[in-house]
Amino acid sequence: MPPDRSVPPSLPHWLLRRADQATVAVLVLVGLAATMGWWIEQGGLQGRMIEVERAAPQTAQFQVDINQADWPELAELPGIGQTLAHRIVDSRRTAGPYLDHDDLRRRVRGIGPRTLESIRPYLLPMPDGGNLAGR
Repeated sequence: MPPDRSVPPSLPHWLLRRADQATVAVLVLVGLAATMGWWIEQGGLQGRMIEVERAAPQTAQFQVDINQADWPELAELPGIGQTLAHRIVDSRRTAGPYLDHDDLRRRVRGIGPRTLESIRPYLLPMPDGGNLAGR
């Protein structure tokens, strides 16, 4: 017995009819063509899509008072890490304020002449030793 062709098979309700599918396909192709046209117009073929203006690198100029600064400030100095910064603060706490920059080299283990010269531009000038309270 031949199959019954009088009743078409029912399609799920979410599928589009052929005419609707063709319309959606045409709209998608028009959108893709418009996007490609914009991309080419903006210089996509030449790799000019992103043009970034780069600012010149800037360096921060700062100076630190070794008799007032806490360890996080001191750790920012070149060649001084967290360990040396803690040593500087501990020495200041136990032996009093530093009289001059060379006193820093004499009292803190790990700071030699080379390290002191590299951080000297970042240190505020020291007051006269006789003007410090308690000295």
